[in-house]
Amino acid sequence: MLQIVRLFDEPPDGFDNLVAEASGEGVRNMALLAEDWRNGARFQDDGEALLAAFLAGELAGIGGLAVEPASSQPARRLRRFYVRPAVRRSGVASALASALIHEGFDSVNLLTVNARASEAAAPFWEAQGFVPDAGGPWTHLMRKG
Repeated sequence: MLQIVRLFDEPPDGFDNLVAEASGEGVRNMALLAEDWRNGARFQDDGEALLAAFLAGELAGIGGLAVEPASSQPARRLRRFYVRPAVRRSGVASALASALIHEGFDSVNLLTVNARASEAAAPFWEAQGFVPDAGGPWTHLMRKG
C-alpha cells in the first residue's frame, strides 16, 4: 500500500538510506535536503510542502514544493524529488509528483521543475504534463488549466 504524508520537523525513518542511495547514483538533491534539515531550513512557508511516499511502510521517495523565486508571477518549484531505485516503475514517483502538482495548483497557476539531474528526469516530468521551457533556471513548466 502506498501512503503519501507531509513531513515537518524531522527526517523520516529510512532517510539516511535514501540519501546514500541517491548519492550512489550521483544525485545530490537528497544530500542537499539533509544539509537543509541540519541548518534548520524547512518546506513550511505558505504554499510549500515536503512530502514522503511510503510503500508497505518503507520510505520510497521524497519530493518538495517551494516558492519559485525566479518567476515574474507567483509560482512553485517541484524540487528535492527522489524515488528509490528498487521501487521505480511501480507508480510511486507518479503518485508523489501528482500530490505535489495538486498541492502547488492549490496556491498558484504555474509550476516549474529542473530536470537536469538525470537523463530519465525530463521524460518523467513530461509524462506528468510538464513542457520544456528555457525561460528561467528551470527546464520545464506546467500551467494550471
